[in-house]
Amino acid sequence: MKTSSFTVQGGMEALTHKLKNLFRHETRSHIKAKLFGRPGDRKGLYMGIIYLMLISLGFVYLYPILNMFVSSFMTLTDLLDASVKWVPTSITFENYAKAFDVMHVQETLLFSIVAAVGPALLQTAVAALTGYAFARYDFPFKGLFMVLVLITFVVPPYVLMVPTYTMFSDYNLLGSLKTLMLPAMLGQGLKSAIFILIFMQFFRQIPKALDEAARVDGASELTIFFKVAIPLAVPAIIISFLFSFVWYWNETYFTGLYLGGNNLGNASSVKTMLIELNNFNEIFRQQLQAQGGWASGVKGGADANEATRMAATVITVFPLLVVYFGLQRYFVEGIDRTGITGE
Repeated sequence: MKTSSFTVQGGMEALTHKLKNLFRHETRSHIKAKLFGRPGDRKGLYMGIIYLMLISLGFVYLYPILNMFVSSFMTLTDLLDASVKWVPTSITFENYAKAFDVMHVQETLLFSIVAAVGPALLQTAVAALTGYAFARYDFPFKGLFMVLVLITFVVPPYVLMVPTYTMFSDYNLLGSLKTLMLPAMLGQGLKSAIFILIFMQFFRQIPKALDEAARVDGASELTIFFKVAIPLAVPAIIISFLFSFVWYWNETYFTGLYLGGNNLGNASSVKTMLIELNNFNEIFRQQLQAQGGWASGVKGGADANEATRMAATVITVFPLLVVYFGLQRYFVEGIDRTGITGE
């Protein structure tokens, strides 16, 4: 009897211990599921942490833009008042009127678009052809040509600045858009090597069976490129054009050097909006002196105030925002399929 009683008691203790462990495990699993969600169904604290990180990261990027936008509508009184930060006491559009006048937006906007869109289109087309050739064909010295393409990206463009300027001068190309178009047409535009690598990697992902099927149907190599490869490479084309457009739009040094826009005294030189923004204070001061005391925003001063400079920056950035929001879907898809991380 004692043995039987001991056995039953031991079995009850073991069962109780197992139930306690099971309860603790279920409780922990339940709490963990409530806080972090189950695999494949994340929610609760897990999603809260994710959203907190995304909001924090987004704020870091959006803060300068929001600050720039709000400041561009402030009056001088609000700028000098430390208690006014995000909500101006009064909104003024005078800053934008001054910025439009100083930057000569009517003339520089169209030229800026042409100087960015033209080379971007040419660079995208040439990069697509080059990347397709590297991805689909085997030819002599292919490895050597690939190395040369990479060298054009590794070598800083400032090292080639003097010989390039001398070459353009010898061919009487300075001050002309040809200084931007011709290098892009020959695969030597801004960071062309990146776009060649993007297209090469993208075309490698397309099955060669599609090319062989097209050849069986009698398609030529150009027909295969335009009818088979290009329609499938739309995301790569969009991403290459967008990055190229942004880089050409934001380029000021070489554009000003080759087009003469950095020379403030040369009235015949062509200028882009970024060059005008780069020289904003100097141009503002010259106009102030020419117009005999035109309101500068700072009484008795000769420099543009912060609100006017912010308005000029908003005007310069606005075309890029329009292009991005118009092509946002293709932009995200292109990044996902080409693997480019952006700059």
